[in-house]
Amino acid sequence: MSEIRDLRHLRLERPAPGVAMLVLDLPELRNAMSDEMTASWVRAVDHLAGDASVRAVVVTGEGSAFCAGGNTSWLASEPDATVDEIRSRMLPFYRAWLSIRRLEVPTIAAINGPAIGAGLAVALACDLRYAARGARMGVPFTKLGLHPGMATTYLLPDVVGASAARDLLLTGRLVDADEALGLGLVSRVIEPEVFADEVLAAAAGIAATAPVASRLTKTALARGHASVEACLDWEALAQPITMATADLQEGIRAVQEKRAPVFEGR
Repeated sequence: MSEIRDLRHLRLERPAPGVAMLVLDLPELRNAMSDEMTASWVRAVDHLAGDASVRAVVVTGEGSAFCAGGNTSWLASEPDATVDEIRSRMLPFYRAWLSIRRLEVPTIAAINGPAIGAGLAVALACDLRYAARGARMGVPFTKLGLHPGMATTYLLPDVVGASAARDLLLTGRLVDADEALGLGLVSRVIEPEVFADEVLAAAAGIAATAPVASRLTKTALARGHASVEACLDWEALAQPITMATADLQEGIRAVQEKRAPVFEGR
């Protein structure tokens, strides 16, 4: 597949086989979500969704920040806008950035620096979140006089639980990477000097797993299960699907031959 061109305030890189990296690239504004970045994000996610060679996606920020959130300057510049006018702008904005949730492959938010408000929501929309030690994150919407947006009141409780989500959303306080780890907001904290290398290694490891099994596992985790029986119904279908793949036979041979498997997604 030919590579996408003319992205603005966003880069799409291919740092390892099977790994795509989306780099928010507006460091002078701490990677705040500009209109150009938003449009480029949608194009890039659409492109990756159609690329069968992609097995893992990393999202990170250029410079010292992950993402400072939405560019709220336009809100301040339109004090006379009606609720309907603002709503008609916010819904497409939310849906544009949350489009990463529709990727079938595992996604990793590499939180290299501050992830604030809608910026943290993008990280929450990913499957995994790794943070560099010293990174700060939070959802200080109410401190700006705003109700939370971009599905934060759904995504944050889903990740950290209702109690911790209430604390973060109602106080608007920021937490550092180590506290975020304790809350379950991130799953790993990595020293800054090795952060990029370790995130890439993790992404490459995911990309090396069997694609069919990986995608079905992501689907199971995303859809949830109403009960243990509902879970068993799903697994009794999904596991046999993977048992019928050539990749399973390759995985078994690799164990027997004491080597790394080479999965082809079939």
